[in-house]
Amino acid sequence: MKHLTLILLLVITMSCAQGKRPIQGKTEFQRDMNAQFKDATESPLTEKDRKHFIGLDFFEIDSSYVVKANFKRTPNEKPFKMKTTTNRLPEYVKYGELNFTLKGKNLKLNIYQNQDLINKEGYEDYLFLPFLDETNGEESYGGGRYIDARIPEGDTMVINFNEAYNPYCAYNAKYSCPVVPRENYLRVRIEAGVKIFKKG
Repeated sequence: MKHLTLILLLVITMSCAQGKRPIQGKTEFQRDMNAQFKDATESPLTEKDRKHFIGLDFFEIDSSYVVKANFKRTPNEKPFKMKTTTNRLPEYVKYGELNFTLKGKNLKLNIYQNQDLINKEGYEDYLFLPFLDETNGEESYGGGRYIDARIPEGDTMVINFNEAYNPYCAYNAKYSCPVVPRENYLRVRIEAGVKIFKKG
């Protein structure tokens, strides 16, 4: 009888383990994103899409998309209202410029600071790096992608395009997302980061 109980417990444990899929992803960034999207309390997905969600589609990790950029602070910029996908107009300031070389091209991106977010604990040094590139509307989301950054200590900043992610609007129309400024359009293909989301 003891053996039978043990066998039953083993079968139940195994079936439960099989029902729970492991979090997908090749890097900590990918696993964290997939865990967030599976979590009903954090996921931007609609309930229907979340039920069928297995994992986000990423470009292959490519170290050539991790670049060291020259960071130039732009201290005299005036705050402005950044356009979003709704009527919301959050206040940002251009915090600096990033100049770097990628795929043999000299490129530049502006990096921004949200004027409300800096008052929240943990976000005092947070910077926002939105960009458009030539994969948009094909392999990646048409509205461009974002990268999270922190204020660098010196005059260089590492940009890891493998950690580029989609705005929540790519998954659910209820969200209000900043529209990437046109000056942050890169005339190259950024084949790194999160790909376009194919809804179920």
